[in-house]
Amino acid sequence: MKYKLKKINVILTCFIIFTYLELVFRLFTGNEIFAMSLLYSSLYNLFLTCLISFIVGFKDNKTNKILFYIFIGIICFIYALQLCVFKMFGFYFDLSLLGATDQVMTFYSEGIKVILQNIFGVILFFLPFILLLIFNKYFAIRKINWKFNLIKLASAIVVFLVFILCLNINKNDIYSAYDLYYHVSNNELNIKKLGVLNAFRLDLQRNIFGFEEKINIINPDDYYDENDDSKDENDDIKEPIVYEYNNLDIDFDSLIASESNRTIKQMHEYFKNESGTLQNEYTGVFEGKNLILFMAESFNEIAVRKDITPTLYKLVNSGFKFNNFYTPTISSTIGGEFQELTGLIAASGFLSPWKSGENYYPFGFSTAFQNLGYNTYAYHNHTYTFQSRHKYLKSLGFDNYLGCRNGLEDRINCNQWPESDVEMIDTTFDDYINSEEPFMVYYVTVSGHGDYSFSASAMARKHKDDVADLNYSEKPLSYLAAQIELNDALELLIERLDAAGKLEDTVIALVGDHNPYYLSLDEVNEIATYEKDEVVERNRSNFILWNSEMDTVEIDKVGSQIDVLPTIYNLFGVSYDSRLIIGKDILSTEPGLAIFGNSSWVSDKGTYFARSGEFIPKEGAEVSADYVKYMNSVVANKITMSRYIMQNDYYRKVGL
Repeated sequence: MKYKLKKINVILTCFIIFTYLELVFRLFTGNEIFAMSLLYSSLYNLFLTCLISFIVGFKDNKTNKILFYIFIGIICFIYALQLCVFKMFGFYFDLSLLGATDQVMTFYSEGIKVILQNIFGVILFFLPFILLLIFNKYFAIRKINWKFNLIKLASAIVVFLVFILCLNINKNDIYSAYDLYYHVSNNELNIKKLGVLNAFRLDLQRNIFGFEEKINIINPDDYYDENDDSKDENDDIKEPIVYEYNNLDIDFDSLIASESNRTIKQMHEYFKNESGTLQNEYTGVFEGKNLILFMAESFNEIAVRKDITPTLYKLVNSGFKFNNFYTPTISSTIGGEFQELTGLIAASGFLSPWKSGENYYPFGFSTAFQNLGYNTYAYHNHTYTFQSRHKYLKSLGFDNYLGCRNGLEDRINCNQWPESDVEMIDTTFDDYINSEEPFMVYYVTVSGHGDYSFSASAMARKHKDDVADLNYSEKPLSYLAAQIELNDALELLIERLDAAGKLEDTVIALVGDHNPYYLSLDEVNEIATYEKDEVVERNRSNFILWNSEMDTVEIDKVGSQIDVLPTIYNLFGVSYDSRLIIGKDILSTEPGLAIFGNSSWVSDKGTYFARSGEFIPKEGAEVSADYVKYMNSVVANKITMSRYIMQNDYYRKVGL
């Protein structure tokens, strides 16, 4: 039986499909469904439908159909990909993450689980493509008269111009659609305010052709009155301060005068206008002591419990006790490690130059401590090449880094998943404990890694009996069990240091790489002491900075991973330039600030949510009407400068 093929209206079909996909995506990711952003995404999607209709109108029915199916299949895949990445990591996919393909391949099984857990959403995204295949034989996409096809192209141009004009609505607002389209690179906000397809196109365009973000040289006095209480908290104490700045002697005027590259010149001007941070009463208090620094896999404050992780509890609540510390989850493990080791924000575009190991880092941890006469060591109890760690650690001065597959497998069991933190501490301790010079050791742990179940995690199984009395569901319970391994590793380390007579002269520092994103927000809140939100409080954590001989010092100022390096450097008397590090010494007089991947932030005065544009001041805090505008400019500049430092190998250009 022959069917009479009905000509399909490509524009109408595409637009219905794109609108359907966008609405379903917003529903599954919690974005506002009906908002101004729907206008921007609809106009762009209409432009895209006209363009696709133009492209598939030149050939015969079969060729046009194939092209049409390819377009629809790719677009359905983009939506499904964004959903799965968001559900797995809490952030959206952008092309810079292609630099983390080894992580994707290593943990593909967890990715499959995420797809299966969100299979209903994935099916909904591919439903238009599936229906087209099912009803393929009933319709045709015939070749169109060239004049009519030109009308489609003209329509696409007109719709795109209307879209551009509409961007001017509220164009002066921070993170407005206009601002995101022309001046700011923020994939999450692009998806929220411009739509998935437009955000993907911008990401692709900027990765291919580059993108120069707007830099504002900010003068705080432009935003505050002299008597405004919300002005920099340091202003009333600047006169009596006798401390010097943690800055180097850099002639920015000469650098500016001799620089022809516009971006680099702007960077010189930006850093010239930065004051840097003052030294303080804690400067050099750990000078000459040993340092053991950890990046702890998925460590979070919900793992700190007096009953099952007593050593973690002791270290968090003594030494320097940071009450408002965050580990913003940006690009997973590599992003957290980048922030801890560089003091820069893991902005989009950092992965490739970071992983290459070719950038110059005069403030690298190993380099800085070697300059002080220290012996330095680095260890990781998983594959040593994972995400090119062997390259970027070498660029920081670690030339004897040891992990699984380059020697550590001879000491620990590298054939279980995840590997043991206790075994790593136990078998590497003797490498440095008898060093005649002070030592600096960097440990990257892995025992706390997901997936969190007693069947999937060897470390969770190892400590299953230790959490048997806790009344939680399996995933939170296995997360806590896995973190017990980190607790026991630290307990062993302290015991060994004490037995060797080195505990008094050793500082232990630890920060997590990201929140435990293998747990859903509901699962996090199952074991949290208060209700957390998805963006900010989920990332609240601890920064351990501890020496057995010091009194407990409580610090209420806000801090995050990027503040770890400058805080430690000030304590150990390391010479560095605080203007060129985006993070700041938490113990200095600089106001506290934590910056998140979507440009939300927490300051000492309140919390700003970039998605909604809402600022929630802390109880008792008084801020001016321009405070949020000022802080958003500060945050945007810090993110941009972090990206530019990496992309332009800026420290080499400064000539340090």
